[in-house]
Amino acid sequence: MTAIVENNPAPTAAPRSRRRLPTELGILLVLVGIGLAFEAFGWVLRDQSFLLNGQRLVLMILQVSVIGLLAIGVTQVIITTGIDLSSGSVLALSAMVAASLAQTSDFSRAVFPSLTDMPVWVPVMAGLGVGLLAGVVNGSLIAATGIPPFIVTLGMMVSARGLARYYTEGQPISMLSDPYTAIGSGATPVIIFLVVAVIFHIALRYTKYGKYTYAIGGNMQAARVSGINVKRHLVIVYSIAGLLAGLAGIVASARAATGQAGMGMSYELDAIAAAVIGGTSLAGGVGRITGTVIGALILGVMASGFTFLGVDAYIQDIIKGVIIVAAVVIDQYRNTRKIKR
Repeated sequence: MTAIVENNPAPTAAPRSRRRLPTELGILLVLVGIGLAFEAFGWVLRDQSFLLNGQRLVLMILQVSVIGLLAIGVTQVIITTGIDLSSGSVLALSAMVAASLAQTSDFSRAVFPSLTDMPVWVPVMAGLGVGLLAGVVNGSLIAATGIPPFIVTLGMMVSARGLARYYTEGQPISMLSDPYTAIGSGATPVIIFLVVAVIFHIALRYTKYGKYTYAIGGNMQAARVSGINVKRHLVIVYSIAGLLAGLAGIVASARAATGQAGMGMSYELDAIAAAVIGGTSLAGGVGRITGTVIGALILGVMASGFTFLGVDAYIQDIIKGVIIVAAVVIDQYRNTRKIKR
């Protein structure tokens, strides 16, 4: 008998996969690099330290907290392949409504001695309610009509800004009560921002809400077939974004001790930029709150650093635009590599 020998090829070693740095770690390194670059330029050009100025860093973080609140909501919208251009205008409208209810009654007490200020929760709930309502309108129109989110939120951006101006005929609202302005004093805005960031980091990563959000962004049709109520979830996501815009309006007006219709101008672009720089993909399905927080810090460090070096504001906008485009190009390159694999 002839022995039959099978010609089995010798097993080949599996190719080693190169370890890649986590996205958030890479973005954090970029943040550190930008900070060190401004520190070096500060000593060379101005003989001053950029990073060792506590007052400058505090102001930078306080400004980042307002943009960061918007960016957390915008991140969740972008993950679902949507966009929200209305957050800055909703911030202004919420700030105007909340500030109008937070005014002191000192002048009125001269005529009505028994008149007292409203409890601080009244303007806070009013501001949150305005933001939530705007988000519900955005989400409902997108879910019910199929109109692109860009168009719906663009319409809300124009309408909310117009309502903010119409509410007081363009006049600022001042003389706000001490309990209300306390919301924007000290480290309170930063604490609010960090608490909100932790809440939604947990919600996106460990809850059904997060799983549904990523599923819709990854493949909306597959999510629908798997039993997810896509329309209802989109309304929830846009409502949360509106609610956070309302909260940002409260923090901004309390910090400035005034409500103005021009508040939050172009903040929606900064929020989108923070999300994209932080690794959130405009193609949907990818993004984390930790990356968005770092992205917001990058924008804050850049704005503070350019001001520190005396760079013209218009030049700052040009550089910011270039960075946004570069972040989108990198995102597209990353998505293309995934498809080829």
